[in-house]
Amino acid sequence: MNGMKIRRTAIAVTAAALLPLSLAACSDSDSDTKAAPSSAADDRGQTSATPTEDAMTDDQPFGPACAGVPKEGAGSFDGMAKDPVATAASNNPALSTLVTAVKKAGLVDTLNSAENITVFAPTNDAFAKIPKADLDKVLADKATLTKILTYHVVGQKLTPKQLENGSFETLQKGMITTEGSGESYTVSDTSKVVCGNVKTSNANVYIVDTVLMPK
Repeated sequence: MNGMKIRRTAIAVTAAALLPLSLAACSDSDSDTKAAPSSAADDRGQTSATPTEDAMTDDQPFGPACAGVPKEGAGSFDGMAKDPVATAASNNPALSTLVTAVKKAGLVDTLNSAENITVFAPTNDAFAKIPKADLDKVLADKATLTKILTYHVVGQKLTPKQLENGSFETLQKGMITTEGSGESYTVSDTSKVVCGNVKTSNANVYIVDTVLMPK
């Protein structure tokens, strides 16, 4: 009888000692399980923010003059994306003087058949900054006109990121420089991008407010 009492007492003591440890372990396990979804949710939140920001920077046209681009038709952003660059420019009313110059220089086929180029396209207002007599003289001189127009073309597609602090050889073999960030960029210290990152089927187009002159 005494032996049985001793064994029962020993079992009770052992159970009392183990119970708190078991409860503590369960509590820790529950805590870890509840914490994990919160961490996962945080990771999901951090992952989704960056691609959206990058997409806005890399894929969308930007700049104050973009508001003047037609919303529909061949001259819209969607329409221009389907055509090669000279054809796309001909459908944009703000680039009519540039298109006239390209035709006079005989560069329509050259630009339309080129692959993966960037065109810095002066607006009509950009050409209007040149005195009329000088502009008429240039438009009548095919060799000079060709040099000026090909100075606006780079033989690779440039992203806004590349314009932040860039130096690029043009088809005219001269160099242009670019600088800026966000939605504000300057080309060769003189010309500002007023509607950038416009896509055509073979080019990225940055519409600028001043005609670039080869040095």
